[in-house]
Amino acid sequence: MPEHAPVVVTPALLRDWRLPDPTGSKDTKGRLVVVGGCAGNPGAVLLAAEAALRSGAGKVQVATVGTTATQVAVSLPEAFVTGLPATGDEISAAAAGRVAEQASGADAVLVGPGIGDPDAALALLEALVPLLEVPLVVDALATAFLTQHPDGLGALAAGSVVTPNIGELSLVIGADEDEVAADVPAAASRMARATGATVLAGSDVSHVVAPDGRTWTLGSGAPGSASAGSGDVKAGVVAGLLARGAEPTQAAVWGAYLHDGAGERLTSEVGRVGFLARDLVSRLPRILDEVET
Repeated sequence: MPEHAPVVVTPALLRDWRLPDPTGSKDTKGRLVVVGGCAGNPGAVLLAAEAALRSGAGKVQVATVGTTATQVAVSLPEAFVTGLPATGDEISAAAAGRVAEQASGADAVLVGPGIGDPDAALALLEALVPLLEVPLVVDALATAFLTQHPDGLGALAAGSVVTPNIGELSLVIGADEDEVAADVPAAASRMARATGATVLAGSDVSHVVAPDGRTWTLGSGAPGSASAGSGDVKAGVVAGLLARGAEPTQAAVWGAYLHDGAGERLTSEVGRVGFLARDLVSRLPRILDEVET
């Protein structure tokens, strides 16, 4: 089990742990680079990038495979989109230098949404991570890097967040998936200690575990949130808050709360199931405003 008793997340807790002031120009609200997508899945980076903007990030840039870059740019005109060279359908590891150049001066980088091949994700991150000097959010198949290199975040670890699903969490810590599902806080704690990063994991109940063992928990009354693309939205919220200047644990806790709150709002509006991940995105600003004001 985690080293610390879990803290239940409430609106009162969040109001006492306020996010950075949202006033000022777009340049003061943080710049995020979202890296991901493949020829068959351009939508994941769209969900993540829009979620980051809806969470208050000032500037969001997307780096994705060149074959879909124009489509992504048209679908999200608020973002600057860079097309990267590909190997097959996936971002090529040879693109790492271009991504690092784009990330220079950014406040956070999100890697993983929409990458379809764990080997491609591993190769990209092995080339990219040593070049980065900003906080990193590792999501989806990008966690393959941590499976092979649990301590690979190195100097970035103090500012990094990992947002795995149960299967990805089990692969990183080398545990049976059923065992992980039965005790997600313990598994997330193992991952946080191994990687030195904050871990946000869980489905019906979300758990945030810091490398020092501090743990937060919150439950969602929204079974419909467990659907395709929902994890991309959650990772985008966390990354957007991190870019705004939130601490890694703060970004993860607030991100989980906003994501869950959007699902609960849609449950009351639409029903327990049937709403889409992109519907979550549009509900984020209202949930954020209700807590912050």
